[in-house]
Amino acid sequence: MVIGIDASRAFRKERTGTEEYSYELIKKLVRLGSSHQFILYTDRKIEIGNWKLGNIKIKYMPFPRLWTQIRLSWEMLINPPDVLFIPAHAMPIVHPEKTVVTIHGLEYEYFPEAYSSFEQWYLKWSTRFTSRHAWKIITPSQNTKRDLIKFYGIDSDKIRVVHHGFAKSKIMVNSKQITEKSLHPYLLFIGRLEKRKNILRLIDAFSVLKQKYNIPHRLILVGKPGYGHKNSKFKIRNSKFKSDIIELGYVSQEEKFKLSKNADIFIYPSLYEGFGMPVLEAFSLGTPVVCSSASSLPEVAGNAAILVDPLDVYSIASGVWKILSDKKLNTECVQKGSIQVQKFSWDKCARETLSILEL
Repeated sequence: MVIGIDASRAFRKERTGTEEYSYELIKKLVRLGSSHQFILYTDRKIEIGNWKLGNIKIKYMPFPRLWTQIRLSWEMLINPPDVLFIPAHAMPIVHPEKTVVTIHGLEYEYFPEAYSSFEQWYLKWSTRFTSRHAWKIITPSQNTKRDLIKFYGIDSDKIRVVHHGFAKSKIMVNSKQITEKSLHPYLLFIGRLEKRKNILRLIDAFSVLKQKYNIPHRLILVGKPGYGHKNSKFKIRNSKFKSDIIELGYVSQEEKFKLSKNADIFIYPSLYEGFGMPVLEAFSLGTPVVCSSASSLPEVAGNAAILVDPLDVYSIASGVWKILSDKKLNTECVQKGSIQVQKFSWDKCARETLSILEL
């Protein structure tokens, strides 16, 4: 069988979210499906490293704009594969009957103000198009599946839930660096600094922890700025504890894992997540987690994190204080986290995805 894959997102230098999913899944799929021929469609020249196998063909198709809807559609018209896999949301107008699409989340339905008018239109249009024309739809969580049924009325039998994997090898950085403890204890958030991630309430919760519990910690925020970042910058500037709130912006993978390993607590109070990979990263590094009880996060965290109401500043602060003040609970969270993260692997994700492509 010839399996075509949209690899246009998989080989970007700074991979986050859907790009990392695309890369890790393609890498595993081509090894697992050795009896199939894989065609990787890409809009740029790529290097696939030491995992290039005889069953891979790279189809480089440069095109300035609307690559998916024009260039990839044209390729599907003249030379379609037996099955087409789209790892990131938008499927081409022209496509094989057997087209499988992964929809990661519906953030734009909950936070439309974070998107331009065109982005809102295109995301909604492409999801409607996918819901009608895709052969199967993959989602990373039951929560995203429920959202697709709720907003787009998709038949539940058409949607398959396949959890994202987790590559523990990604966090094996230099042992000397990873064990270096900061002279000052800190709480850590990693993610885009935007409204959806609940940064304003996180800053308020930090103020509660400083005032009510007199914690010595700093709050470190890691990630690129997003929608609403100006508001969080304003709140930090006017905070009584602004000297203890540190924004680092984007950091390397190695530095990110080092920061997570050495944090006293990883806090993830996001209002909406299609999956929630940072939670698994913290688990794998032995860092206790406080995260939101909203969307897919309870599904990812299981019983290994302290779940809090993301709309309640005092709930967030209380969740953090529970771990800081209770060494036994802290240890239990670390132990449960190491067990929970083992439930997610790219091998398992690839096996389940390939079984859908082979139907």
